[in-house]
Amino acid sequence: MRLGSVLSEALRNIGSGVSRAFAMFLAVLLSGTLLGGYEAMTVIDLESQAVQRINAYADVNAIVGGTVDGTACDRLSDAGDGMTGTLAGAMRAGEQVVPLATPGKDISSYDVTPGMIRLIAGNAKADVSGVWVPRDVAKDFGLAVGSALRTREGTTRVAGVFDWPNDGRDTRFAYAFIVPVSASASTFDECWVKQWPVDGQTENLLYATLVVGSGSSNAGVTQVNKGFDAHYDARASYVNRSTRWMPWVGLAIGVLVGVFGVRRRRLEYAGALHSGQSKGAQLLGIGVETGVWAGLATVASCALLLAYAVRMSRSDWVAVLAAAVRTPLAVFAGVMVASLFAGLLIRESQLFRFFKKR
Repeated sequence: MRLGSVLSEALRNIGSGVSRAFAMFLAVLLSGTLLGGYEAMTVIDLESQAVQRINAYADVNAIVGGTVDGTACDRLSDAGDGMTGTLAGAMRAGEQVVPLATPGKDISSYDVTPGMIRLIAGNAKADVSGVWVPRDVAKDFGLAVGSALRTREGTTRVAGVFDWPNDGRDTRFAYAFIVPVSASASTFDECWVKQWPVDGQTENLLYATLVVGSGSSNAGVTQVNKGFDAHYDARASYVNRSTRWMPWVGLAIGVLVGVFGVRRRRLEYAGALHSGQSKGAQLLGIGVETGVWAGLATVASCALLLAYAVRMSRSDWVAVLAAAVRTPLAVFAGVMVASLFAGLLIRESQLFRFFKKR
């Protein structure tokens, strides 16, 4: 048979309903979308856990109980060896501040290095030209960025306002004035490091910020937010997720659909061989028919997963989609390979056996 004849016959089979293309299309679409969607939901849930930890400072570590070199602490932000996405800063207790608006009320203050301002602001270009206040303080005193804060000690500018929710993190910054000072201005009490992804060398680097001979033997590393598991491993959670087997499940379903689609027409295929159709032309026809309905279903499934990933992902929808589309692609691969293999096994000599079992 000529190529044009094979293609036209395959399209006629699809159009006339002989191949049950719509039913097969639905089978591939539903299996690919549901299994791939389950994978996408799982990855998005893991992504949300990671985002929640990052926002809650769950993976911020602090060294306490020693004397910290502020310059060395701030330099951790520039450290190499995998320290990607790292912010670090030092802090110490400052003088009590008495706003003129409330002369009878003292508010704690903390002297911090510029690195600490960048850490709490989550911005490497945070303004360090004035004090920073948490949102509760800003609300109570009517402060905003650029406001003048009048205290008993003088007037200073509010350089920024930051959120410090009550989610288990250290509460000292929840209602206080954060005053940036030079990193080389004397020493500090603590060094904080915020890092993602977490590096196993963070603890060693924190110890490296201590001033030798200043009671550093009593220092230890602790979490800033103790409400989360300290041993969280984002990569291990992703690698060991329960849905990592979804592509294999999809492949198995694809094989079943492909075999079913050919076996239900085995009498027709054996009769075609008996009428003189070559095996190559027959396999090409099977491949074209299967490729049309399975391919369209796979494209539709991937499009639905794309929309879901873009809509629901809180961070990296591309990563979610890359994990999810493996399943519909596996379904498509299983359908195609199984269809061709099942068609290859059909022989002309089986015609009368198939006829008797029809």
